[in-house]
Amino acid sequence: MKIRATIPQCVLALAATFCYAQPDYRLHALPVSPAPQDPAIARALKGMLPMHIEQTIQTLVGFGTRSTLSSMEADLPPGQGIRAAAEWIAGQFEQISHQCGECLEVHRDVFTADPASSEGRWGGRIPRPTEISNIYAILRGTDPDQASRMVLVTGHYDSRNTNILDGRGAAPGANDDASGVAVSLECARALSKLRFPATIVFAAVAGEEQGLVGSAHLAKLARQQGWQLEAVLNNDIVGGNTTPGDTLQLKDRVRVFSEGVPAAATPEQQRRIFALGEENDSASRELARAIADTARTYFAAAGPRFSAFLVSRPDRYLRGGDHSSFNKEGFAAVRFTEWREDYDHQHQNVVPPPAGSNGPVMGDLPQFVDFNYVARVAELNAATLATLASAPGEPQHVAIETQKLEDGTTLRWDAPDDAPDGILYQVVWRETTASDWQYTIPPVQAIGATGSPVVLTLPISKDNVVFGVRSIDRAGHRSLTVVP
Repeated sequence: MKIRATIPQCVLALAATFCYAQPDYRLHALPVSPAPQDPAIARALKGMLPMHIEQTIQTLVGFGTRSTLSSMEADLPPGQGIRAAAEWIAGQFEQISHQCGECLEVHRDVFTADPASSEGRWGGRIPRPTEISNIYAILRGTDPDQASRMVLVTGHYDSRNTNILDGRGAAPGANDDASGVAVSLECARALSKLRFPATIVFAAVAGEEQGLVGSAHLAKLARQQGWQLEAVLNNDIVGGNTTPGDTLQLKDRVRVFSEGVPAAATPEQQRRIFALGEENDSASRELARAIADTARTYFAAAGPRFSAFLVSRPDRYLRGGDHSSFNKEGFAAVRFTEWREDYDHQHQNVVPPPAGSNGPVMGDLPQFVDFNYVARVAELNAATLATLASAPGEPQHVAIETQKLEDGTTLRWDAPDDAPDGILYQVVWRETTASDWQYTIPPVQAIGATGSPVVLTLPISKDNVVFGVRSIDRAGHRSLTVVP
């Protein structure tokens, strides 16, 4: 049996007054507005402190080198190298878990990267079998029907200097990527104080500088174990570079990179994407839009403004990141990166300027990290994780009916799997050239037998806009948007 949702008559009546002056997609529309703040999430964000960020970054820098290859160096000084860093990170997750009544499950994903194996295509960056450890902690969802849904935040804790094969030399990696690990740990500290219907995973991976080796292993593990990962937030170089004299760095935003056509799409899926003009509507692109939406909710109304600057490409030129490992396994994943990078402070040996010179200091050192900026990035990550873990799942089988030529649009979708009672649906749309959702109607509620599809007809031509549908609970938490 069909369930037919309707548009409130007040919207249609108001719009009819201006029918001669507006295109149909504006005539029957309200502007998309930010979601309401969740007071519990807002309180948790206030507890995310730059002091914690600084402590994490300084501690990680203190391991001397976190080169992935240092795991095979047997004669490093005590407390130095990536093995010591891995143990410290695991210990931090365990300490956080103790403070929340053992609410976290702390795991070590340990494996050997062997260049002689079938997967050993790392461009000579791993010359011999090397142990790699991914550390992650799971905050299980409290709703038995929703706990299988998962969102994940990560950063990579390995570092490098000029020589990618140097497993012994100093490689502080303060910005690249102790900053990202600090985001993951700070999200765990803040969100472990709350409980969510769905599950949140906090991760720190290794082997990124060797060719995304650690994240590739974790993404494959997630796929093999059937993780229902709806969102992966990768934080890499989010330190808000503070090089003296750099007047072009912007501290009120963070770049969010996302793939268009999914890396995991089959040839048939790619043909369908191109035929429908949906190159800008991958799951990762919708995740990026959800991050921008979250920023407008929590960082626009009061206090210092902070926004997500959406970049419609998978990553920067000549660069890559751990989110792409999850993209290759078919998961929605994005990368957070500061506005403007300084390459004197990435992948460089630590070299002070000559005596009496005002030349640049080379090396990825804590003095070039803005801990307040990293804290803002962490807050945006935490707000996004908490919102998605609180929201209902995505609407399923979203489609546009196209059996006949007509100027209106009929949308059809099914409820999220194991959806809680009383959820609402928000239909959104945008002009085909717009980067984000522009228009909506008041949320609709399905009326009729449970398990039947929702059907909604709008007097708007489907040829001129892109439609999407998302689920909303009564507190206003929004799921990711699904494009028909």
